[in-house]
Amino acid sequence: MKAYDSIYINGAWVPSQGTETAEVVDSATEEVIGSVPLGTAADVDAAVAAARAAFDSWSQTPADVRAKYLRDVGAALAARYDEIVDTISSEVGSPKVFAQFVQAGLSLGEWESFASLVENYAFEEKVGNSLVVREPIGVVGAITPWNYPLYLIICKVVPALAAGCTVVLKPSEITPLNAYLLTEVFDEVGLPAGVFNLVPGLGPVVGAAISQHPDVDMVSFTGSGRAGAEVQRDAAATVKRVGLELGGKSANVVLDDADPTAVAMGAVFGCFINGGQTCSALTRVLVPESRKQEFVDAIVEEASKVQLVDPKADEMDIFHVMGPMSSKAHQGRVQDYIRKGIDEGATIALGGPDQPADKATGFYVQPTVFTDVTPDMTIAQEEIFGPVLSILSYTDEDDAVAIANGTIYGLGGAVQSADAERAMRVARRMRTGQVDINGANFNPAAPFGGYKQSGNTRERGRWGLEEFLETKSIQLPE
Repeated sequence: MKAYDSIYINGAWVPSQGTETAEVVDSATEEVIGSVPLGTAADVDAAVAAARAAFDSWSQTPADVRAKYLRDVGAALAARYDEIVDTISSEVGSPKVFAQFVQAGLSLGEWESFASLVENYAFEEKVGNSLVVREPIGVVGAITPWNYPLYLIICKVVPALAAGCTVVLKPSEITPLNAYLLTEVFDEVGLPAGVFNLVPGLGPVVGAAISQHPDVDMVSFTGSGRAGAEVQRDAAATVKRVGLELGGKSANVVLDDADPTAVAMGAVFGCFINGGQTCSALTRVLVPESRKQEFVDAIVEEASKVQLVDPKADEMDIFHVMGPMSSKAHQGRVQDYIRKGIDEGATIALGGPDQPADKATGFYVQPTVFTDVTPDMTIAQEEIFGPVLSILSYTDEDDAVAIANGTIYGLGGAVQSADAERAMRVARRMRTGQVDINGANFNPAAPFGGYKQSGNTRERGRWGLEEFLETKSIQLPE
């Protein structure tokens, strides 16, 4: 058991000014595996003061020097790869193979990507008689979720540091152990004091203190729409920049010329990825009424191959294994949504709300597929954040696009078709931040973010760096 008794402020491990702690629970065994202090508003004050004091020096540090720090941290983190995998498998419930390739694998790749990017980024350009300068925005408060805990920390912290910002991080209290591992690495490589600070705690306490703080120049938040709205309200009084990466209810539009077998594999993995605990998961599959049963049969057959596994087991089939939900409370929420779908008249083709018969322990939810889902049903409108796939039917292409766009969200989406031009035409009509065509690979260098209530920011790649920059015009005499 890892019982941490300190937080990290100004380059040192120090006690929190509070007395409460949060227990970390293994989502498969339901055993306590760690604990961390629950920080206070006073801790945030101290962390922000440290970040503010460090900003002048760090913001003026040459880009190549900042890049070297990033590479050093990335190398030190890579040396702890197995520990990252084990920690996230326990905290989140991600199967080992998924933690290896995604949770840890993606997290390690960002350090070199942003180091190279910042070394070659044009921070200045001449426009007429003006010098247009891109400068770091200042002190960044990063508030991160539990589903991809380390990767989503890195998606904020790495570009912020690359840009020349200093950071105060509040990780999820459900999955804080990986954030401590990262902080240990920052300490080991000798990142200048105050450049990175860690204050774990609850959203209404630490998150609110960060959002409201007058010396925080920007808040970068990933999480639910409800919590994102609270962050935005808290930040409004100080008119700071707020980057929100929120929820989704992404549609997978299957056109009538698509192959059912190919569609089925992508549909199931696209929804059940990380146990469905993915904001861009393709949770709605839209199939043509004329071929509805073919697609339903293929999807149900594919979904029936998904196995609930011990996250620590050496399962190698990343496409057909699923671990538990991240917490007991979240397991209950997902099961309640499944019951809601039944109550509103959808048909369960696979799974259901009950605890899996062979998993008496652990926060497991059965892989569930609903058919006969209509666009107005709760399970077709609200983000469930679990392994629940809804199959809806449409009459024609216009109807499919209307259904796809008919939620408050606009984060992800997909189109499946034998005709690439037709698929592209539909993709362009979808009001969403990213669309995959025919199972195209995820691109971590492309911008990620949403339309509508899915948020207002873009992370990853050049766009992720620019989120943490301000623009200044210096007029020069001619």
